[in-house]
Amino acid sequence: MADDLEVDILGDNPLWRGHEEILAHALAAAAEAEGKKGVVSLLLGDDVTIAALNKEWRGKDGPTNVLSFPAPRIDPEFLGDIAMAAETIAEEANFQGKRFEHHAAHLVVHGFLHLIGYDHETSADAERMEGRERAILASLGIEDPYA
Repeated sequence: MADDLEVDILGDNPLWRGHEEILAHALAAAAEAEGKKGVVSLLLGDDVTIAALNKEWRGKDGPTNVLSFPAPRIDPEFLGDIAMAAETIAEEANFQGKRFEHHAAHLVVHGFLHLIGYDHETSADAERMEGRERAILASLGIEDPYA
């Protein structure tokens, strides 16, 4: 499974230390479940970094939990970039009563699904995407994030 997806992890935010392996494992599980191979770049950032990306690429102020940037299909091996904001994810996990690493694994799977074409623009699309997230997370022993 791990041989089918290469994850390039960037960032040195101390809030992410010790969580890189579960995120890479969650990405590998998502790739395997979706039959995808290739390379994903994962930025483990902070709120300041993600807020700047959110403003630049989406025109929105403030940080968000995860951003996905699907790769142009020039290089079929490169699937795209995922950027995650540690403080926002920690706050959400705390508020929702979830373990940080489980919430982060959910969001990295969510980001991966965006890279390969899933979205949640309509209720039918959201239901389909959430179903895939649930199945992938269950394969990792992580509870339904929408329960």
